Amino acid sequence: MKYKVKRKQQVSKGCFICGTENHESLKTKFYELENNELMSISTPTPTHQSYPDRMHGGIISAILDEVIGRSIMILEPGAWGVTVELNIKYKKPVPLSKQVKATARITRNTRLIFEGTGEILLEDGTVAATAYGKYVKMPIEKLIQDTGGDMSLMIDDETPSPEEVEY
Repeated sequence: MKYKVKRKQQVSKGCFICGTENHESLKTKFYELENNELMSISTPTPTHQSYPDRMHGGIISAILDEVIGRSIMILEPGAWGVTVELNIKYKKPVPLSKQVKATARITRNTRLIFEGTGEILLEDGTVAATAYGKYVKMPIEKLIQDTGGDMSLMIDDETPSPEEVEY
């Protein structure tokens, strides 16, 4: 099914998942969709390998953690998710050097905590992994302050954005 992209989320310079200046990064892009889900698109390289031509399970987990944790920004743009709990189920191998999509949505949202689910989708739409996560909401400004960073932690993604995505 096709969904319109409402907004592209910011990325970071040094992040392992989306870092624009991290040579080992997946260079992941994040798109807020019309159905209030978040989609990420990544292309893993041999750096992200486990067994030959397969993405490492820890990398799969990191992508799912990121996409679920970021999904709160659709409802609360100033919030960030800090992981409390993350459960992953691996179903299929994820190949390297092919586009990988992940989708996530909020399933429960309270004043301080939110929960969400997500999945990794292969090019043919097959679900390769699923996840459930619980997160504490934290304002991005507090996260920056607590880590000694600055507002360059989050930067605009200047790459072209699709008008719609399919999964």
